[in-house]
Order: sequence, then structure tokens, then C-alpha cells
Amino acid sequence: MANPSALDTLIDLANKETDEAAKLLGATLHAGEEADQKLDLLMQYRDDYAARCQSNLASGISTTNFNNFQAFMQKLDHAIAGQQKVVSDAKQRIAHAGTAWQACEQKKMSFVTLASRANKENTRRELWLDQKQNDEHAARCALYKRNPS
Repeated sequence: MANPSALDTLIDLANKETDEAAKLLGATLHAGEEADQKLDLLMQYRDDYAARCQSNLASGISTTNFNNFQAFMQKLDHAIAGQQKVVSDAKQRIAHAGTAWQACEQKKMSFVTLASRANKENTRRELWLDQKQNDEHAARCALYKRNPS
């Protein structure tokens, strides 16, 4: 089993690695939320624009204005499709960062478990040595009382 100072070093390194993975996960979550918000805004804007145009159609609009509306709606649809791709990519990055953080956390906990086992073994060994010394001391005392010389 590794010595305690080596395990402490490994635990420190694993803590740093886990912290970095957590920061990356946080950043990817934040980016994902921003991407979702932008998509929501685009979709809301599209719905509002479509409703505005629908009311204009009811009151009558020129062919040029209608063509402009259709062209702008296509641009909005294209922007929404692009933002949906951004959201999808962000979700993949979030999943990857989450998996990486879990792996780091598991690695760290493995080192902590090893350190705990090593500490228990050292404590058990110290207790055994203390008991052995006490037994030897008691045996010497008993021997000295029998043979005071």
C-alpha cells in the first residue's frame, strides 16, 4: 500500500483536478443556459412577428411587404435552426463535462478510501505493538518478582 504522504499528494492532486472539472462543468452549464435563453428569445420574437404580420394581413398589406415578411421569417427560421444546433452542442458539452467531473470525483474518493484504509491499518498495527510491549513489560515484571536476584 502507498505511504500516507504519497496518498495525501494524490488526494491533493485529485482535489485540484475535481475542482477544475467542476469549474468547467459550471461554465458549460452557464453557456447552455445562455444558449437556451437566446433560443427562447428568438422563438418568442418569431411568434410575435408572425402575430403582428397576421394582424397586418387581416387589414391588408402590399405584396412587397408580404414578401419582406416571408424573407424575414425565413431568416428567423434559419437563425432558430442555428441556435437549436448551438443548444444541442451545449447539451453534449454539459454531458461530457458532467461525466468528466464524475470520473474525477470517483478517482478522488478512491484515494480517500485508500488513505482511510491505510490509517486504519496503521492504527491497528500501533495498537498491536502497544499491546505487545505491554505484554513483554508485564512478563519481565513477573519474572523479576519471581527472581529478585
